[in-house]
Amino acid sequence: MKHLLLLLLFSVTCCYAFPAASQTDSAEKDAQFAEDYLKKFYNLETTGTRQGRKKNSPYVEKIRQMQDFFGLEVTGQLDADTMEMMQLPRCGIADVGEFSTFPGKPVWKKTDLTYRIVNYTPDMVSRDVDIAIQRAFKVWSDVTPLTFTRIYDALADIEISFAAQVHNDFYPFDGQHGTLAHAFAPGNGIGGDAHFDEDEMWTSGSNGYNLFLVAAHEFGHTLGLFHSSDPGALMYPNYHYTDPSEFRLPEDDLRGIQYLYGANEKPVEPTEPSLPSSCKNITYDAVTTLRGEMFFFKERYFWRKIPQFSELEHHLIKNIWPNIPSGIQAAYEYANKDRVFLFKGTKYWVLNGFEVEDSSPKSIYEFGFSRTVKKIDAAVHDEGSKKTYFFVGDKFWSYDEKKQSMDTDSPKKITEGFHGVGNKVHAAFQTNGLLYLFNGHRQYEYSTSKNRVTHLLKYSSWLNC
Repeated sequence: MKHLLLLLLFSVTCCYAFPAASQTDSAEKDAQFAEDYLKKFYNLETTGTRQGRKKNSPYVEKIRQMQDFFGLEVTGQLDADTMEMMQLPRCGIADVGEFSTFPGKPVWKKTDLTYRIVNYTPDMVSRDVDIAIQRAFKVWSDVTPLTFTRIYDALADIEISFAAQVHNDFYPFDGQHGTLAHAFAPGNGIGGDAHFDEDEMWTSGSNGYNLFLVAAHEFGHTLGLFHSSDPGALMYPNYHYTDPSEFRLPEDDLRGIQYLYGANEKPVEPTEPSLPSSCKNITYDAVTTLRGEMFFFKERYFWRKIPQFSELEHHLIKNIWPNIPSGIQAAYEYANKDRVFLFKGTKYWVLNGFEVEDSSPKSIYEFGFSRTVKKIDAAVHDEGSKKTYFFVGDKFWSYDEKKQSMDTDSPKKITEGFHGVGNKVHAAFQTNGLLYLFNGHRQYEYSTSKNRVTHLLKYSSWLNC
């Protein structure tokens, strides 16, 4: 009996010892990953020992710097949110620099630049690569005096190539889902060149990594821009997908590039908002109601539909709300408190009637989103269920306005909660007890009580065309 008790005690001890060791190994692995990340992107210099991770050490100070850059809670601790942010796919250029430009503010001394595509990725047909690269350069030439001409034989100002692992520039790639690409500031030799990690899956769509979006970011570095801490900016270091057909250069990037090179003398963006002559191709960035009226946001503008009048008003956002940015991405009204919420990136603004509340902007993470959420595609409050639905990618989050907390089963697939509307929602609002959900150029009238689509409508039906 005595031997049996000893055997049982030994078994219990062993059972509890293994998980503890495993947890210790996992913590050490995370700490080493974080140290490598901080060395690469925040110029951390350490001896690689545990002593370097103590309170007020360079390691802790760099964690604080990284948390501050990404808008996380600045604790200096390697918490779950910080690790989650570190593990996101991103650009290979460091995040610490001089303002929004490289140290010394290097720029090209000429406005007519050449580029050459040295090789192609097998993930895409060469024609699609050509188009993605051309469109990425156009993002910058549209708003500056710069021009980009492709050449095929001679050495170009900007050499573009795909490579994996070590590729002769002292900055080896790290395999899938880590560093996606990197580019060098203006200068001679390798200056201006852009390299894309061939271990990634490159695409012209939403699967894998969209070459146009990554290239447009890297070419910002090629022209002298550093990383931005604005989550809505193109020069934000972490990758997030935006439909290329709806991409517009954010204000933060526009200011940065025009600071370096000035503005294009022939801007391509119209100066006055107007309805297109044909509503065939119109889309909205966000839609909301406000005290019985309807607001349709598009880039710098919005259309205002007042039920008593047949004519639509159109306005520049800054003329009505100077403190609200252009490019609103989602909006919804919570009529019980006479509030409208406007979202862009990881921030939101609150309207009390037509007045912006002094506490704006606030962080979307106050709603309970995970740190992986960098923007909201659409939002709508459903009076029937008393829930607010936030659409992010192919999922939706359900928020209880009364409890002011996110439902524990969030997020869920859009296809599971909203049958028949597809896997994306780009804008949404509610009126007369029904939801109106926009996906591409389709508009779905949706009944939450019946849990089904009740009508398929023209996308532009609310704009009298």
